[in-house]
Amino acid sequence: MTRPRFNRILLKLSGEALMGQGQFGIDPDAAAGLASEIAAAKAKGHELCLVVGGGNIFRGMAAAAKGFDRATADYMGMLATVMNALALQNALEKQGVDTRVMSAIPMASVSEPYIRRRALRHLEKGRIVLFAAGTGNPYFTTDTAAALRAAEMGCDALFKGTSVDGIYNADPKKKADATRYESLSFNKVLSDDLKVMDAAAVALCRDNNIPIVVFNIRQPGNLAEVIEGRGTATVVKGENE
Repeated sequence: MTRPRFNRILLKLSGEALMGQGQFGIDPDAAAGLASEIAAAKAKGHELCLVVGGGNIFRGMAAAAKGFDRATADYMGMLATVMNALALQNALEKQGVDTRVMSAIPMASVSEPYIRRRALRHLEKGRIVLFAAGTGNPYFTTDTAAALRAAEMGCDALFKGTSVDGIYNADPKKKADATRYESLSFNKVLSDDLKVMDAAAVALCRDNNIPIVVFNIRQPGNLAEVIEGRGTATVVKGENE
């Protein structure tokens, strides 16, 4: 089955992607590996922007479950995403890639404030933009922030980088006979509660006709391959596409 080639994408990474083999925090080698994948895709002429989670440092919902005020916990989680964005920026610039970190919570000493038109200009000038601090509001996940920024930036697709090569009908790490979907509709993802991204993010992509592409970011060279319409991935799209 052939897939379209995408030009401008938003790449969503979990904070755990930066942990490497550790249990928490940021592994410089893991950050360098991710930066290498992103730089390779950029070198092929694609426009990229990123949203990275903060679960390797702090999880707002988990903290709220243990007694933290939910809004306070979510703000703490947003700060964790800023740390991750700065780590990825550092790794990317070591690869010679021009970047900008834009935070939804103003932090003038370490990042630019998020301004949509300025972000678009950065992309047009060939820079990779890392969107930090989620939407800047509690109660919204970084998945939803990724869908929102993808819509605002006019992205051709939202790429979800994971440790598996797509969406399966069962956990492939637990069931050897799990079957990978080549494509799915947004409505099936929502009705079957497939946990690709949170429901608000999936619905936002559906309403703005932004395909979600789930692929293995840990496989060397795979990001560039999947953007080109090759490689292995699952595409979530509209019913009639």
